[in-house]
Amino acid sequence: MTERFADIHAIIQVSLSYAGGIDHRDWVRYRAVFHDECHFDTFSWSGRAPSTMAADDWVAAVRAVNGSFDATQHLMANHVVEFTSDDSAVASNEVQAQHWFSAASMESFGQPAAATWCVLGGHYRNVYERRDGVWRMSACQLVVRWQTGDPQVFAFARARSAVD
Repeated sequence: MTERFADIHAIIQVSLSYAGGIDHRDWVRYRAVFHDECHFDTFSWSGRAPSTMAADDWVAAVRAVNGSFDATQHLMANHVVEFTSDDSAVASNEVQAQHWFSAASMESFGQPAAATWCVLGGHYRNVYERRDGVWRMSACQLVVRWQTGDPQVFAFARARSAVD
């Protein structure tokens, strides 16, 4: 039983490193969350079909957008882990993800000088696999159920990324 608790803790730590890696712009930490190839499904937010891709490519894409905000905050809660084998689990958790630009940044985009943000709420449903003794994600699904604020901030983040 103690070993299972250790596995649950390790899986939750991977989920928290996903959020912390983005929010602290620690891209090495964020990359360590994933196996070399991972299946990503963000259809509910992006409208793009789910796909399997190299984790390095995924991290570069997330860095380009999320790393272009003045700040982000991804709050992860209510983790539930269900084991499908000794070395595989499906876990879900709730998420609130805030994406924020300062008044100065908005003004630099030619917008009114007021802090602007968009908060997404929903959940992740991820597949975790233990390989060589280390738990990492092999599939990541984001289901956005609600949003508030200005979703145009993502276009500003992509534009800032293209310039940098």
